[in-house]
Amino acid sequence: MLRVLGRLSSINVRKVVWMCAELRLDHEREDWGVGFRDPQSPDFLALNPNALVPVIEDQGFVLWESSAIVRYLARKHGGGRLLGGALEDQALIDQWLGWQATELNSSWSYAVQALIRKKTGYDSPADIENSIAGWTEKMAILDAQLERTGAYVAGTAFSAADIAMGLSVQRWYAAPFHKRDFGNVAGYFERLKRETEISRHGLLDYP
Repeated sequence: MLRVLGRLSSINVRKVVWMCAELRLDHEREDWGVGFRDPQSPDFLALNPNALVPVIEDQGFVLWESSAIVRYLARKHGGGRLLGGALEDQALIDQWLGWQATELNSSWSYAVQALIRKKTGYDSPADIENSIAGWTEKMAILDAQLERTGAYVAGTAFSAADIAMGLSVQRWYAAPFHKRDFGNVAGYFERLKRETEISRHGLLDYP
C-alpha cells in the first residue's frame, strides 16, 4: 500500500491526501514533522535529505516534493485525467501549480507564521501588514483568473491545480484579518466543497 509520510497540519501533505481521495486511492499516512516524528532522523533523511514532508513510498519507489507527488499519482492512478488533455491544458495546470507553490505561498509566509502559527519572532506589525498586502495582491490575481474561467483555476474542468489552490484558498479564509471580498474566489471555494473530495480525511480541519 502507498505510504504517505507527513503530518496533516502541513498544507503540502494535505495536497497529497486530497489527491488520494480524488483517486479513491488507499494509503497509509504516518505523522512526521513538527510535534511528531523528527524528519531529521536518519531513517527519514534516507528518504528525503531535505528533511521535509511530504514523502511517499510506493512499492519501493520514493518521491518527495508535493507537486511532483500529485502529478505522479494522477498519472499512475488517474490516467492523467486531472492533468489535462491537450498540451496547452497540461501547461496551464503546471503553470498554476507552480504559481501556487512559489508566488502565492511566499506572499503569505510572514502573516501565517504571525497570525495562525503564533511563531516567536513574527510580531512586527509592519511586516504582517506587508505580508497581508502581498497576499491580497495574489488573491486578486486568482480572483481575476476565476472570473475568466467561470469554474476552475486552469479552465472549465477540475484539475490537480485546484487541489493546491483550494487548500491555499482555505488558508486565506482561515487567517484572522480583514479581507477584501473576492466573489469569484468565494464561489470557487464553495464549488470545491460541494463537488470534490476536499472535505474527506479532515482536510478542512487545518488552516
